[in-house]
Amino acid sequence: MLRTIGLAAFASMAAMRVCDPMLVTLSQEFAVTTGDASAVVAAFAVAYGVLQLFYGPLGDRIGKLRVIAAAASGCAVFSAITALAPSLTLLVLARAAMGAAAAGIIPLSMAWIGDQVPYAQRQEALARLMGATVSGMMFGQWFGGFAAQNWGWRSAFAALALLFALAAAGLLRQLRGGQGAAVPAPGSAAGTGAATATEAAAPPASALSYVQKTLALLRVPRVRWVLTVTAIEGACAFGTLAFVPSRLIDGFGLSASAAGAVMVLYGVGGLCYSLFARRWLAALGERGLALTGGTLLAAGLLALAWSPWIAGAVAGCFASGLGFYMLHNTLQTQATQMTPEARGTAVTLFACLLFLGQSCGVLVMAASVDRGLLAPMFTLAALGVGVLGVLVSRKLHAWS
Repeated sequence: MLRTIGLAAFASMAAMRVCDPMLVTLSQEFAVTTGDASAVVAAFAVAYGVLQLFYGPLGDRIGKLRVIAAAASGCAVFSAITALAPSLTLLVLARAAMGAAAAGIIPLSMAWIGDQVPYAQRQEALARLMGATVSGMMFGQWFGGFAAQNWGWRSAFAALALLFALAAAGLLRQLRGGQGAAVPAPGSAAGTGAATATEAAAPPASALSYVQKTLALLRVPRVRWVLTVTAIEGACAFGTLAFVPSRLIDGFGLSASAAGAVMVLYGVGGLCYSLFARRWLAALGERGLALTGGTLLAAGLLALAWSPWIAGAVAGCFASGLGFYMLHNTLQTQATQMTPEARGTAVTLFACLLFLGQSCGVLVMAASVDRGLLAPMFTLAALGVGVLGVLVSRKLHAWS
């Protein structure tokens, strides 16, 4: 089941990042500035973040796997519609609908793993899911630029529609066959063939009870702290990520396809983390991962901002990816643990704040890119994530 969920997560993250290397192409096709074209990124992020507030309680109520399957089906439909958008306005609206549907995939997958995997093994299980999401990000960043340059940007969304349809079909087939089982903990007896139980849906809950539950969660200091840090992380890290291809194109004269290929290294850094998560966690601990991750991410953003050589920007992409996932996966693990009795709602609140933070970051960066202020804004973001790494490391020490 985790592999099928991983395909949906792969497609979801590819859809999120596919427009990054297209921004210059879209600005030229629709005769707008790069900042205006970035609305296709912000619309997806805003819808993705806000809809977490809907999917969290829905997943707790009717079953997380059912919601993931329905969300993948919706993504297939909206991705096909996006490929046919005749104007930038309609393209932005279609991207918003696509983001609204995609919101039900990755966060609920995290929550499902949180329900099924003991805390001691959860970091590794989440890293396996992260491997799928990082691969999807790499594919989206590369394929968006490649398709825009060689086949036309619309072909990228047609391909995504097919991926989502395959994932949805696989999930629905396994649900109908009663295979909505728990993922085995890494190294556990379940991983060698022991039977697992089918996910049970939670009792129905009213809208009022959901609001009360959310307010109760927000009264917990640990929840408020994790959500606040996550929003800042989203603004600093994801907000800048959308404009790295534009920096590569305008600053180094790369084509959209080449910029997308360089951006793959951001995902390679994340993939390296997912592959060696267990070893690094054992060597550094959660505190060390957070501190090292914030430091690497800051260094990578500074290289992207100020390096006069393409080699420096390439190294910056890799360092940024490795650092981001070290820091972010530590926060993800905390999100799955901050309120175990309402994990679905808590994790989707986490995702909501992450992508609302991203949308704010994209809006600020969009206002900066048309004024030639990318480098200073990248520098501010680098300072922000460096401080976050220190703060998260200290807070984990206080909680331990």
